[in-house]
Amino acid sequence: MKQTLASIYWRLDNPEIRKADFFEGESFSSLDALFIDPQPISDRWAYDLPVDRDGKRRTHADSDRGFGTILTRIFRRRRDEASDLLYKVGGVIVCRLYPRGEGLEVVSKDGVTERIDRYSWLPSVSLVDKQHQLNFPSNARFTPRTGDDIVLAGTDSPFEEYLRQFSGRISYSAIYQDILSTPVERFATVLARNRVGDIIAVQIPYDEGLLVLLPHVEMASPAAEGLALLQAAREAVPRPGFFSQPDWLPSYPISGEDSLRDELARLTARRDKISEKIAEISQHLEESTRYKRMLYTHGRWSVTPAISDALRLLGFAVEELGSDLLVRSPEGDAIVAIAATDRQSVGIAHYRHLLDLVDRSRTSGDGPEKGILVVNASCAMDPKRRRTQFTPEVLRGCKSQGFCLITTYSLYKIVQRALADKPPQKELSRIRKALIECDGEFRGVT
Repeated sequence: MKQTLASIYWRLDNPEIRKADFFEGESFSSLDALFIDPQPISDRWAYDLPVDRDGKRRTHADSDRGFGTILTRIFRRRRDEASDLLYKVGGVIVCRLYPRGEGLEVVSKDGVTERIDRYSWLPSVSLVDKQHQLNFPSNARFTPRTGDDIVLAGTDSPFEEYLRQFSGRISYSAIYQDILSTPVERFATVLARNRVGDIIAVQIPYDEGLLVLLPHVEMASPAAEGLALLQAAREAVPRPGFFSQPDWLPSYPISGEDSLRDELARLTARRDKISEKIAEISQHLEESTRYKRMLYTHGRWSVTPAISDALRLLGFAVEELGSDLLVRSPEGDAIVAIAATDRQSVGIAHYRHLLDLVDRSRTSGDGPEKGILVVNASCAMDPKRRRTQFTPEVLRGCKSQGFCLITTYSLYKIVQRALADKPPQKELSRIRKALIECDGEFRGVT
């Protein structure tokens, strides 16, 4: 059956997801799934109404020409429609999680005050088991807190798979809390937390419907994000709703139930061990291949650590000075400058930067007088196919000052040799001496 999907203020480039508006447009209950970014909703009043003396925004229904009355009617209507979508249709609402933001107090002619914010359209749900009760959104707090320390929960939810696809681009500006400290995971599926355990992504059942609160994805392609959400919504719609199991249910066993539960427990234990092993091997792989980053990356946080690791492997003591390095060894000390670019060759500016560092060191008398310039040009090209990666001016300058000029590819080949042959300290000493004593382009160790 073809599903009807719509997005509100959330750019999702997909022909199957139509664009809608919160204050106008079709009813939520006519949809099967709704994707909404509620952040712009409060713009309707935040920029037009001044703040009162107590720091709150208010509008008075008897003097605002119907502004407050119309707003409250829209929110009530949308709340009813969202309730029908979740309870009666069994659909999905995917909503980005932010702080509640700038609220508005609507004061009626009778003096009754109603407060609305960007989440006042959310319908209510009450989930109860023998010991606890989850009341949403009345007991929910969307507490401001920012970060990108995302820890996925390891569920089988398709919306966690959506988060996994955009790993590294997710940031949160709010966390979900319950004011009664209800254990949320007893009723809802927690998809992700931060490193201290705060909930930053959760899906809450409304009978057979589902409300999903997700953090923001930075710099994602609207087409890729639209496709990922579309797939997640399609998988989530036919899933059964939440019903608390009564304590008498174990008295009604099904033939073969116990063996299936035992098998599931065994498989779960095996899965956990495999997951731990995968994480361990992945870490080892990352550590063993970290040197490769010097061949294709550029920037302080990418190429500099890779070159630092390479020099440490050769026996240098390395100190990072921003994007530059200070290396020490019994064979001599040096200041290392790194020049990495997508351009065909490294220009004179990088040589002058190293010259300035060494000149200050010579003048102060506190540091080494040797300079090493590590270059990585044409980063996107196969290192074997790269032409000369530095200009003639850079080579002449390095020769005149007694600086060593070495490409990351040459350094990488030394690292390969050191890792494969595991040479003794005497051999490593010869390599360090060759680097320290090199004037001009490094041609290898004789």
